[in-house]
Amino acid sequence: MNLEKFFTELKRRNVYKVAVAYAVVAWLLIQVATQVFPFFEVPNWAVRLVVLLIIIGFPIALVIAWAFELTPEGLKRTEVADAAPAQRSRSRAWIYVVLIAGALSAGLFFLGRFTASTKQSVSAEVSSKSIAVLPFDNLSRDPDNAYFAEGIQEEILTRLAKIADLKVISRTSTQQFQSKPANLSEIAKQLGVANILEGSVQKAADQVRVNVQLIQVASDSHLWADTYDRKLVDIFVVESEIAKAIAEALQAKLTGGEQRALAVKSTNNSEAYDAYLRGLALEARTTFRPDDLEKAVGFYERAVQLDPAFALAWARLSRANAHVYFGGLDKTPARRDATERALNTAQKLQPNSPETLLAQAYYQYWVLRDYDLSKGTFGRVRELLPSSSDVPGALALIARRQGHWDESVSYWEQTLALDPRNTEWLALAAETYSMLRQFPAALKTYDRLLDIVPNDPDAVASEAKIYQAEGNLEQAGKLLAGVNAQTPSLNAFLAKMNQLFLERHFDEAIRLIHSRLTESRDLSYIERFLSPFFLALAQEYAGDIAGARATAQQMLGPLETLCKKDPDNPNFVSVLSLIHAVLGQKDAAIKEAERAITLLPSGKDAVDGPRQAENLASVEALVGDKNRAIPRLQRLLEIPYTNFLTPALLRLDPKWDPLRGEPRFQKLCEEKKQ
Repeated sequence: MNLEKFFTELKRRNVYKVAVAYAVVAWLLIQVATQVFPFFEVPNWAVRLVVLLIIIGFPIALVIAWAFELTPEGLKRTEVADAAPAQRSRSRAWIYVVLIAGALSAGLFFLGRFTASTKQSVSAEVSSKSIAVLPFDNLSRDPDNAYFAEGIQEEILTRLAKIADLKVISRTSTQQFQSKPANLSEIAKQLGVANILEGSVQKAADQVRVNVQLIQVASDSHLWADTYDRKLVDIFVVESEIAKAIAEALQAKLTGGEQRALAVKSTNNSEAYDAYLRGLALEARTTFRPDDLEKAVGFYERAVQLDPAFALAWARLSRANAHVYFGGLDKTPARRDATERALNTAQKLQPNSPETLLAQAYYQYWVLRDYDLSKGTFGRVRELLPSSSDVPGALALIARRQGHWDESVSYWEQTLALDPRNTEWLALAAETYSMLRQFPAALKTYDRLLDIVPNDPDAVASEAKIYQAEGNLEQAGKLLAGVNAQTPSLNAFLAKMNQLFLERHFDEAIRLIHSRLTESRDLSYIERFLSPFFLALAQEYAGDIAGARATAQQMLGPLETLCKKDPDNPNFVSVLSLIHAVLGQKDAAIKEAERAITLLPSGKDAVDGPRQAENLASVEALVGDKNRAIPRLQRLLEIPYTNFLTPALLRLDPKWDPLRGEPRFQKLCEEKKQ
């Protein structure tokens, strides 16, 4: 068979033209079927049938093109058409058919892509059953009653989060907005919701008035509104009624279990409930100081004293105590026992409530540090609070404690999808990227946070720490230029002090610490206690050995007493080790630094455990044990952890000065080329 003659014959019989024309027209028909049929709600099987028929028709069209030819007299067999007199010119109608069909196909294709992406983005971002609850107005004469409005908002949100058929944005994503803003559509777009609940609360003695209105943002119409005038003791009933009314207005289906959960009345004691709301308001702050957390514990204790059957307050008391314990502020057996006692009481009263299960999960995570056990409990909570970002957020934190960094990042993505403007989650996600030394991603996430809370001192300080780690002291200095002795943020103050250390402005650091101790009246007890420690380090780096030892000696007695009271606290033990090092007590310094590692090893905590190893390395450098310090630093450069040590920090930080003459250390200071 002569292939060249065969292909020439295909061309002569217009088989190529028919194939091209068929392909273009087929593409047009497929675009019509896939883009237009769904608009008229034509079933998907019809679309599939059209595609199948087009595929089957292709070889049939080619056979017909071979056997027949279109002539002015109609369709004739090719042999007959060839015998007829030749025409001066062949019809070029097929060309126009192809061009028109091609243009229509392209138009439908791009139109389909545009509408599909639009539909996908709308459906992904906005559900008709999605809602954000904006901060409630405090209409009480006493501005100190703001906590009450905050608490009512939080309680309504908690009830809504129990409804699986709703998407509910958490309070942390909504609290930076005004109570009744003018730009509802923009807020709804930022939060990814179709509906917004506005409200106000007025409290006078034991009387409460709650006004609420549910707004459908797209149509700017009120779906539902109501006013409740009740006694304070009946406020739980009001919160349940509001949640049910919202679910009904949004046509959300309620299971029997959800209906029972909404109807639960936690206490009949109005004073106990008032104390509970005060604690809730303190805990719900975007950033709270240690003293605020202790105050919250006090309010929860007051609530359960007034009503020993108040399960919700017992659960919150357990969580708050566990938070204090985990944060290293108080790791005494007494705090641990208080956490467990509150949890046990909540479990006896309401063992299967999501609030009790959350307290149990945090106890397992923060106190027992049993990560696998806590993950299972958080999974149970997720079934009961499907819209809550608490669970994926907690799982992200647990994953990084276990050293499962990629898993942690994945959970952060889930968390921020549920709660896009939660500044706490944004800060923790950015912190995770920093630990991984993924600095561009960390800075981008901090910028998202700063878009919500411009000039937030903690976020600015965290960005400065990244620039310090990169060795960009100029940019870090610009960010920290406004930090002084009166700056409330401890993180910002520590970042500023570290900046002065890295710049080797030790005298200025000493003056700053003195000023903070004498001028700032609102220091937490832990900061006031540890400030002399930073002063001793500054004096040591400045070469004032006598002054450093005098300061360290003043700290030694009280610090040893604190360590005896709280023997399992690695933070206090590591500080004690450095105090011994400043005093020149090598053996005691090494012993305490090693004990801190046994209290919190890296294998048990991938976030903070390596920090204890870094502390041991700094002690070893300070007391002249170079051979042990350098290999330890090499390992720390290779792993993610909270301090994210870098070659730039090794070059700049004065605490590594004793190692600078060592070639092995100099090699660690060299930046690796990517």
